[in-house]
Amino acid sequence: MFNLAIFGATGLVGQKMKLILEEKKLPINNIYFFASENSAGKNISFMGKNYIIEELSEENLKNKDIDFALSALDSGLAKTYAPIAAKYNIITIDNSSAFRMDDNISLVVPEINSEELKKDNLIIASPNCSTIQSVIALYPIYKKYGIKRIIYTTYQAVSGSGVNGISDLKTGIWGGDAEFYPHQIAYNIIPHIDDFLDDGYTKEEMKMVNETRKIFNNNDLKITATAARVPVFNSHLVAINVETEKPFNLDDIFSDFRNEKGIVLYDDVKNNIYPTPLDSAFKDEVYVGRIRRDNSIENGLNLMCAADNTRKGAALNTIQILENLIK
Repeated sequence: MFNLAIFGATGLVGQKMKLILEEKKLPINNIYFFASENSAGKNISFMGKNYIIEELSEENLKNKDIDFALSALDSGLAKTYAPIAAKYNIITIDNSSAFRMDDNISLVVPEINSEELKKDNLIIASPNCSTIQSVIALYPIYKKYGIKRIIYTTYQAVSGSGVNGISDLKTGIWGGDAEFYPHQIAYNIIPHIDDFLDDGYTKEEMKMVNETRKIFNNNDLKITATAARVPVFNSHLVAINVETEKPFNLDDIFSDFRNEKGIVLYDDVKNNIYPTPLDSAFKDEVYVGRIRRDNSIENGLNLMCAADNTRKGAALNTIQILENLIK
């Protein structure tokens, strides 16, 4: 039995964390829900019981004997409260970008690098949603054939922006003006996620580049990315082009995906079976398909993957890390 807290319990990802915890029925002794001052004092239901949401503060964290915290805070708040939690020996699994590229903090996708959890870290980072599904799709290829180069193109749902993105899509469908995105997202595609950097890439694109290298522990990987927001409520789709180090047989690639944990091989184009956001919504697995050789280069491969960005790409990955820790 262990004591658990959720930081940012009322947000989109915090609510998804609570839902998955209810499904998994982990051996939780006491659970605490923390959110902003605006939500403090309100009731929240978990496993048929009502709990009072507390304001996230150091005063409310101490003396509760909390073992683990799942953090669904933005990066600014995470930078404040994860170190405070560490003062009280609370292991925080953080879903924000605050600590992902810190050399002293592990960046973990349990299907790939759970050995990182053996380190004595009080803060553990969970990767970006589009990175998680992409590295899971790439891992069978990486470990068997090696990878020289990766080209990512993402088609990301508005739920990746939280409630503001969802609201903009709903408003736009009915002809309202965008309030969050720089352009209308309804009936549109915006090739712009997060802030632009001086070189023309966005922070989202560079997250995928840098996080992939860190998860695979390979700074020599050549990677480029383009990220676009699409008018879909939930689940991201990513097109991936790979150049492998070793030659491969395409039938073996299909077999590798078929046998890989956390992946659903979803590829039968003769019957119009391939990954889509709707197929992967509310699922734990990453759906992989449209697998085909890239004949323009030696050892080239194309594939696509789809996954529920708020579930597998955020809440579930943190809970899978927690499951590994409590083992």
